[in-house]
Amino acid sequence: MSDFEPKTAVITGGASGIGLGLARGLAARNVRVLIADLPGEKLDAAAGEGFAVQSCDCFDFSQVEALAKAAFAQFETVDLLFNNAGVVGPHGKLWDVDPEAARAHFDVNFWGIWNGCRVFAPHLVSQDSPSAIYSTGSENSLFAAVPQTAAYIGAKHAVLGITESMREDLPE
Repeated sequence: MSDFEPKTAVITGGASGIGLGLARGLAARNVRVLIADLPGEKLDAAAGEGFAVQSCDCFDFSQVEALAKAAFAQFETVDLLFNNAGVVGPHGKLWDVDPEAARAHFDVNFWGIWNGCRVFAPHLVSQDSPSAIYSTGSENSLFAAVPQTAAYIGAKHAVLGITESMREDLPE
């Protein structure tokens, strides 16, 4: 059994859905949470629930850097990073899907996670406390569960791939 008892967490895509559920569950365990999401009503509502919030488009590397800077300024250490930001991709047969729509989808669902790992991992490795990075996938990381969603399935497979690769790069 692990003695790891996280005290702080950063959650991208945390203003709704799975991310907000994680934030609420962690807060109930007295974990301080910083929610990152696109600006708007959902992020404002999360702030209204008492969460610390930061506007962040995870595809934009500089915004993820700003998120990390804000998180470490507020918490000093980050125990948990949840790379959770994502969107539902375009539907249709692969050859009917606009390549620009597929690219835009990959920008969020793959590059957003890549950026989160790239920015936060060096900080987490260098701090003197345990930490963990979780990246949201789905059953589509393992197999094609939703027909006619090639961009989504491709991005989720890629998330699994980079997560497995990064696990080999990180200390226990």
